[in-house]
Amino acid sequence: MHELSICSSIADITTRRAAGRTVVVINMRIGQLRQIVPGTLVYCWELVSADTPLAGSRISVEYVPARISCRSCEQVTEVGEVPLFACAGCGGIDVEVVSGEEFLITSLELEALAADDAGRGQPTDQGAAKGSPGEGTGA
Repeated sequence: MHELSICSSIADITTRRAAGRTVVVINMRIGQLRQIVPGTLVYCWELVSADTPLAGSRISVEYVPARISCRSCEQVTEVGEVPLFACAGCGGIDVEVVSGEEFLITSLELEALAADDAGRGQPTDQGAAKGSPGEGTGA
């Protein structure tokens, strides 16, 4: 269950980027070829974040199906549940993966700061703000 160690990396990145603000949602994009089970990741997040400043936050996963592009006929094909790396158009195997290898934090939804607290890192319970997009977990 490598999702547990991945969640530890996500927690480290999220804590740095949130800079003391309360994290509500961690939005992630995870490709099919990453061999990460989204349900297991969400479950492990609850374990890793419990009793930390991240407790109560959740991970939202955008699942990206694996697709290949044929270098011969240029057709783009989804590889399916059991990945088959052959072109659906011509049957060729000279293909390139064009999606499905993603693994990144796309944004953080944070509690908004009160106007008096701007710059001091004191969260309120109003609204949500986006964090820095596109930070990979390095895991």
